[in-house]
Amino acid sequence: MSKLILARHHESEWNKEGKWTGLRDRHLDQYGFKKSEDMGLLIEDIPIDCAFASMLVRSIETLSCMLNVCKRYEIPTEHSAALNERDYGDYTGKNKWEMEKLLGETEWQKLRRGWNCPMPGGETLKMVYERAVPYFLDKILPKVKEGKNVLVVAHGNSLRALVKYIENVSDEGIEEIEFPFGAVVIYELDGEGHMLKKEVRETKSEVPA
Repeated sequence: MSKLILARHHESEWNKEGKWTGLRDRHLDQYGFKKSEDMGLLIEDIPIDCAFASMLVRSIETLSCMLNVCKRYEIPTEHSAALNERDYGDYTGKNKWEMEKLLGETEWQKLRRGWNCPMPGGETLKMVYERAVPYFLDKILPKVKEGKNVLVVAHGNSLRALVKYIENVSDEGIEEIEFPFGAVVIYELDGEGHMLKKEVRETKSEVPA
């Protein structure tokens, strides 16, 4: 059966500094490049037929590393802003741990992981879902249904949005889900894009995010 593979971009320059990056474009750092290659090796045994990534450079660089390390140089690839990270609005560039002290742990965790918690000048996870999932259903799922193995490299929150749909996670349950750095999640899906089978492969990663 064909497979959908989800992967999160690895460590960027701002991840290393503990900053909310959102739609700000920041490159991978040296560690991020190396671990992206390690992520590629995790799926070396799976022939990739096509790939998708966001419009942000850290996602594109991660995808390139994953494909290049496996010597897959001519994979059709599509980029879309629908897969971009959550817009952190006024909090873009702020240090997460300083914001935790300012907001308090409960409010900070709700802001980071909640389903529909307002972000000043930015997006909620619900808003990310409303752009990422229609794109998944329109562009990505048809490829999987054609029998193709599809790799998607995106961001913590756009991937959480996809996981919410694929795994039928409740609005409350999504608060407990984080898509880790260094992991690839391999799904087999039904015709509606919901999970039939799931496998997680990981390379050990230490990212201050």
